[in-house]
Amino acid sequence: MKSRGYFIAGTDTGVGKTYVTASLLAAGRAAGFAVAGMKPVASGAHAVDGRRVSADACRLAEASGQTTEYRDLNPYCFRAPVSPHIAAKSENIGVDIGMIATISARLKKTHDLLLIEGAGGWYTPIGEQESMADVALALGCPVLLVVGLRLGCLSHARLTLEAIRASGCDYAGWIGNEIEPYLAARDANLATLTRLLGSPPVAYLPHVSGAPNSQQAGTALAQLLA
Repeated sequence: MKSRGYFIAGTDTGVGKTYVTASLLAAGRAAGFAVAGMKPVASGAHAVDGRRVSADACRLAEASGQTTEYRDLNPYCFRAPVSPHIAAKSENIGVDIGMIATISARLKKTHDLLLIEGAGGWYTPIGEQESMADVALALGCPVLLVVGLRLGCLSHARLTLEAIRASGCDYAGWIGNEIEPYLAARDANLATLTRLLGSPPVAYLPHVSGAPNSQQAGTALAQLLA
């Protein structure tokens, strides 16, 4: 298959971007594709064998089975669990979007599918002027939006889609991720999101804990690669 890449954005932090990305990577791997994940910028690192790592990035690597250098998986890994631009400034580090794009292009050449997970929401700052939106635009991949299904998601989803389009990025659709076990008026919310976002979800992932949701993720991946 022709190499494909997607940027995984979210309506906010904590909406399940890592869970969705890992689910899609695991489904692709199970289908026999060479898959890779990438978390360009991460905050809140922890130490493993004397090396600073991101739990989100490690989860992507586990799902994909990739053996690339950690720096390719997660070029910027900051210690403090705060907004990336604050963490970067505290460490006197500037995020180089060009370097991220170079790594992304290299990974895409050697894999069938590359999924790049953003940090926080669409406009999460990564420097004094730049945000994750600038990263997504530089990478040139269609954007798959993860909507965390909870109270407030309707406004957040609509605003994020408008921002994606205003940034000049291609929009690939949305995935509804049920981050709360009992979402009030679930069907009505999904119907409203379908109307506001202009299409049904690529996938709907019900609330579960533990391993990636392979069945729904496999269906979503087939639709994305069709």
